[in-house]
Amino acid sequence: MSAAPPAATAPPSPAAAIVQAGEPVLRARAAEVPADQLGSPGLKTLVERMVAAMRAAPGVGLAAPQLGVGLRVVVLEDTPERMASLSGPERLERQRVPFPLRVLVNPVLRPVGEARDTFFEGCLSVRGYAGLVARFREVEVTAVDEAGAPVRWTVAGWPSRILQHELDHLDGTLYVDRMHTRSFCTQDHAKARFAGQPAADILRAHGLSP
Repeated sequence: MSAAPPAATAPPSPAAAIVQAGEPVLRARAAEVPADQLGSPGLKTLVERMVAAMRAAPGVGLAAPQLGVGLRVVVLEDTPERMASLSGPERLERQRVPFPLRVLVNPVLRPVGEARDTFFEGCLSVRGYAGLVARFREVEVTAVDEAGAPVRWTVAGWPSRILQHELDHLDGTLYVDRMHTRSFCTQDHAKARFAGQPAADILRAHGLSP
């Protein structure tokens, strides 16, 4: 018997709830949120959990299936702090700019033009890995927010990439389904080999055309 009081244990991080590849919910099409659930306490609580998990991870986007909930809800946010490791030229090439928190319920995506860009992506549900993925440069999304108010967002560059990545989750698609398979590597290797390099050089190193 110990005479000392039991050691205090820290509560688990909200990010611990993010499910990993292999969970069936990540490979199923998420269901539409019924109209009578818009503005409900249950939906508000789900959004709060998603935002907390995204920020704790930290990440720039999260879909409800990543918390094991098969509903068509995503949250997105990018801040200067989350891109602090990138140089000015890297941010410019990726068109990575901050944007405030956005909540999208039952989103519908439409590409704007055919131009695509290819960069490394990672995923909070495929922890520790990365791969090169081509995405539309500009897209438009229509949705409602958690209260049911209509949302329309036309966006280009890195925010467009985040949006496409998260909406893929709603259809059971992971970035590994879209990536150039030869580029698949750990995030540590990607940083060690390619940090600071122009996208064209990274593509050539993988036998891909810029």
